[in-house]
Amino acid sequence: MTPGNNGASTPEDDDPFGYLYADGQANGAQPPSGGYGYPNSVNRVRPVGTRQYGGQAAAQQAAPPQQGAYGRPNAPYGAQNPHYAAPETLPGGAPAAPHQQPGHGGGHGGGHGGGRRGPNTKGLLIGAIAVVAAVVIGIGIAMTSSGDDDDKGTDQAGGATPTQSQSSGEPSPSASGSAQSTGELPTTDAAGLQLSGASTASDVEGAESEGGTYVTGLDQSGASATWTVNGIPKAGVYTLFARYSTADADQSMTLTINGKEFGSKLNLGNFAGAKDGDYTKGWTQTYAYPSLNKGTNTISVSCQDGDKCDILLDQLWLKEGQVTS
Repeated sequence: MTPGNNGASTPEDDDPFGYLYADGQANGAQPPSGGYGYPNSVNRVRPVGTRQYGGQAAAQQAAPPQQGAYGRPNAPYGAQNPHYAAPETLPGGAPAAPHQQPGHGGGHGGGHGGGRRGPNTKGLLIGAIAVVAAVVIGIGIAMTSSGDDDDKGTDQAGGATPTQSQSSGEPSPSASGSAQSTGELPTTDAAGLQLSGASTASDVEGAESEGGTYVTGLDQSGASATWTVNGIPKAGVYTLFARYSTADADQSMTLTINGKEFGSKLNLGNFAGAKDGDYTKGWTQTYAYPSLNKGTNTISVSCQDGDKCDILLDQLWLKEGQVTS
């Protein structure tokens, strides 16, 4: 075989480099410009789509494009461009994948894909606000109710003036020294009392007055112990407490307020349960509800006819209102 054109030959017989050899140049070989460089060489450059495959006509592949149906974004590409058939439209092709509408792919971020809806954040926000409001209202109601209960539970002192000593109602017994004045009202002990027919002593243990002194000799008829009280803030009912000692039988004496005998007798019971003569174990206290004036008042405990006065008087003190301790 010699370089050159040997007649109707196949592309395999063409020597694309024949122009490089002397015999090729003698036969008129030229550098390639569109063919392989030989005269009459076969130029097999074909437009895309004109080659036939499997018996299909090239004209069918190269048919001029036609405009697809405008406004049909959901139509397959093959329907918009009939010159291209997607593999899934051909016989034996792969099944078509589910198609997502282009209009919802980016705007909703897949929230509507597959027919599902995203969480209703607006509804959740409204529900959370409603819960917070209910809690705030409940706290307000609870605080209001608590305030009402406190007001109802406040002890209000009565303004009525008693006509009889409340001590006749058998005050509860208490142990020695269990009740001393804790308020701002005056208090006094044996040394601060004005005595008549009585005296002070300190032989019996248990008195809480300064030096352990107490008033004795009140069992004599007409004997008395008087307390002049200063600094009463306002007129009204007060509680007078008396600390004393007695043994065996209960006692009772006359209580006088501002020169006027007060109701019934001052009850001086043996609340400690001391045996006869054992005054050391007889220390206890009693109370009455006198009505006092604003400023200065006089309180007197005395032994009058019919009284039982066998006591040792230790202290006297006041509290505002009607209390028991």
